[in-house]
Amino acid sequence: MAKTIRIEIIAVGSELLSPYYQDTNSLYLTQRLNELGLGVVRKTIVGDDEASLVRCFREALKRPGFVFTMGGLGPTEDDRTREVWARVLGRTLVFQPKIFDHIRRRFKRRGLTPPASNRKQAFIPKGARILPNKNGTAPGLWIEDSGRTLVLLPGPPAELKPMFQDLVWPRLQRLRRGHSIRRVLKLTGLGESVLESEIADLYPKDDPLSVTILSSPGQIEIHIYGRTDRSRSSLVRKARLLEKAFSDRLGDFIFSNSGEDLEEVVAGLLKARRKTLAAAESCTGGLLSHRLTNVPGSSEYFLEGVIAYGNEAKTSRLGVPAALIQQHGAVSAHVARAMAEGVRRRSLSHFGLAVTGIAGPSGGTPQKPVGLVYTALAWDTGTQIEKNLFLGSREYIKFQSTQKALDMLRRHLLLTGKKPAVRIRGRKGRRIKGKVK
Repeated sequence: MAKTIRIEIIAVGSELLSPYYQDTNSLYLTQRLNELGLGVVRKTIVGDDEASLVRCFREALKRPGFVFTMGGLGPTEDDRTREVWARVLGRTLVFQPKIFDHIRRRFKRRGLTPPASNRKQAFIPKGARILPNKNGTAPGLWIEDSGRTLVLLPGPPAELKPMFQDLVWPRLQRLRRGHSIRRVLKLTGLGESVLESEIADLYPKDDPLSVTILSSPGQIEIHIYGRTDRSRSSLVRKARLLEKAFSDRLGDFIFSNSGEDLEEVVAGLLKARRKTLAAAESCTGGLLSHRLTNVPGSSEYFLEGVIAYGNEAKTSRLGVPAALIQQHGAVSAHVARAMAEGVRRRSLSHFGLAVTGIAGPSGGTPQKPVGLVYTALAWDTGTQIEKNLFLGSREYIKFQSTQKALDMLRRHLLLTGKKPAVRIRGRKGRRIKGKVK
């Protein structure tokens, strides 16, 4: 039996101990290590103060295996990872002119001269192997010491990920302990309990596959994970069969099986069909347009976004009749229709999407509660309007509103003129159609 390799991760940075920053690097490293069949046995977050770093690093050295540290390699006074590791290992710091030349060249390309503080980044613990940083000034380090391996990586994800992929990943191949795969199916338009009741009988009963359901407002993810010490091809085949079983059962509720967000899927459909889109938003305040334009190349299909938050803006910018708002209210199917048709007419686009609703936490009434949102999709021969009742915080309601609007367009592009691809049982046996109404 292959010897188990002990791996731990240390994330350095006082900001990671606050409520304002999240340690996403550990998730990335764990995922990549799992692909090699390697498990992480410990994760630690430690602040920047020297005493805490010394205690943490000394504790890690008591255990054999690999230690990955992330962060604390920058030029500022509180970046101490490199210096503390040298102290704990009893190694001197040696100035490396090539590293400082790299730093100078990066600054020169921007017409700048590096401050004196950047010089500290060129001091390397004696005997360490340098991992060049093509995307920043902080080099990574690979240090071997008494049967332990220390890998020091920069904190910014844009620097850490390419360094790990290009320089660390190839070195780790010799440690492979089998094969693992992960597939993610993304769905929208279904509740978690309905999904669970529909697919429970498809869950694998035995290894090597496992299934996890992750739910968030407006979206559910089915994670298929597998690991084997034997044939990778057999593992892939089993995972594909399970994915197909889920796809056959859930049909067009699944919008992605390769990691894309919903706006990316919609972007691909619009570009493939050479169609254009404009958006009119009230309660979402530009979130829908932001998601659409966050996809590279969105200028090919997205023509215009109008944030018509007030009633006067709905009238002057979108041509919504004032009498319509007075009669039915700004949050109504009638106004949603007029907004979608108005922005389509204004922009001369193939499609117009509109959102109007009450995101809360105040502003609701018994007749129109917080979470009531109307979404509308207009095209050349018709308009579709959906009434929605979303739950959660203001942020969640806004996101669910944009998710619904995007899904209406996705389904229209995919399913117009077709019969429902799937029917899902709801609570009490009610049937929920997998098609645009």
